[in-house]
Amino acid sequence: MATRTVRDATRELLRELGLTTVFGNPGTTEIAFLTEWPDDFTYVLALHEASVVAMADGYARASRRPALVNLHSAGGVGHALGHIFTAYRNNAPLIILAGQQTRSLLPDDPFLGAVEATNFPKPYVKWSCEPARAEDVPAALARAYHMATQAPMGPVFVSVPVDDWDVETSKPIISRPAIRGFAPDPSALDELVSALDAAERPAIVVGPGIDGEGAVPDVVALAEKVGAGVWAPPMGARCSFPEDHPQFFGFLQPERKMLASALVEHDLVVVIGAPAFTYHVYRGESETALPPLFLISDDEQILARAAEGTGIRATPKLAIRALLDRAAPRQAPKSRTRLEKPAAATPITPDFAYATISEVLPDDAIVVEETPSHRNELHDHLPIKSTDTGFLTVASGTLGYGLPAAVGAALGRPDRKVVAILGDGSSMYCVQALWTAAQHNLPVTFVIFDNSEYAAVRILGEAAGGEKVPGVDLGGIDFPALAKSLGLGTSVVEKAEDLKPTLEAALPDARPHLVHVRIDANPRTLY
Repeated sequence: MATRTVRDATRELLRELGLTTVFGNPGTTEIAFLTEWPDDFTYVLALHEASVVAMADGYARASRRPALVNLHSAGGVGHALGHIFTAYRNNAPLIILAGQQTRSLLPDDPFLGAVEATNFPKPYVKWSCEPARAEDVPAALARAYHMATQAPMGPVFVSVPVDDWDVETSKPIISRPAIRGFAPDPSALDELVSALDAAERPAIVVGPGIDGEGAVPDVVALAEKVGAGVWAPPMGARCSFPEDHPQFFGFLQPERKMLASALVEHDLVVVIGAPAFTYHVYRGESETALPPLFLISDDEQILARAAEGTGIRATPKLAIRALLDRAAPRQAPKSRTRLEKPAAATPITPDFAYATISEVLPDDAIVVEETPSHRNELHDHLPIKSTDTGFLTVASGTLGYGLPAAVGAALGRPDRKVVAILGDGSSMYCVQALWTAAQHNLPVTFVIFDNSEYAAVRILGEAAGGEKVPGVDLGGIDFPALAKSLGLGTSVVEKAEDLKPTLEAALPDARPHLVHVRIDANPRTLY
């Protein structure tokens, strides 16, 4: 085989793997990788490495394709670590390619050198490597691709010294198909089918892994066949069941007592594609026992740490289809009562704002959300109806995800309208991502709920007995001026009667548009 540079061989591989869109923020240790950038590759520049990773995460999850991230040595990786953690919790298939100093300088601990580069992002990457030889770089990236995209998906990390890219290599590069999912053990499936057939009031908890595999129509069919009430899991980062469906029962709270009380009416609970369960606050152990529990997950760690129940290892779609083929049909449960739209009030209440957005939201829109203090109002008044990536949020709790993730989602799904609903505090962590939206002329509508505080911190702090907690008051941020400086169209809403017409004017905008909504501080206890 003819020789070519490691850079040329890597680009051949990336083309074969469909990784020609690269999210990055470059430095000098990346120049050799970026030089003579191919015309068929797209470089999506973000102005901070946290934004880079969150954009790539939104792109990968919205498109259900892996994304390539290019970061700058230790400093760039350090800036990005918060959202690498988020990508890990989100099961986002990211291949993170980081620059490293020249090999000949590494023994001297040089400027821009990454000490123990492969350990830096651990434990929040599935696999980490700095190839021993320059000619091993393409093979390392091929392995990284398969590690990122096989279940359970997640970010991986490859560190490449800058002088590796110009080394000549004749080593062949083989691009293999992505590794497919796996089905449940037949005997475990028999046990679950028997339990479903015997149950009178079964429930299914639909985790983000279902939508991650594009299996929402399958789980809808399963729920309808077995007559199950359907719950969303605590802190779910995707919508895996249409929330206007008569069998959708609501959202489980991330607190033991409330969760057990919600499930007490069921005599069997099947959790698919989610942990059982993710909790946020501790208020003592529940005196109400959970019903008999089955847990289906592709992640052996989720199955191993579950405190009770029967674990079945399988990717969600294959497990759901197997159950759909074998479970006996049953009458559907009685529908739950839906809430009425709240009355208009000024200052605008979060529940009114969400209900109004629901009225004007396009049917096929992707909602990217990060309003931690208003999560209950979102659940009550903005039902997600799409069966194909209708909703994305953050599984880790790391702030700053929603704004750049919306930019990535718009790049990954140009066929869909993307609406980002963000808190004022959350949006400021990666606000520079608005510049990337403007540079790519993405028709994203950013709706900022401004209550002038870190309200979730205040609400949960007060519930836990905290008093006079500093650092929760915001205010004084001119979001329209900031957005205009970065190239966006803007609107401001201060009165309830202006919200709907303003949104109706902003949503069709072919360029990115920010709507600044002044929201009444939310006194409601989160959970």
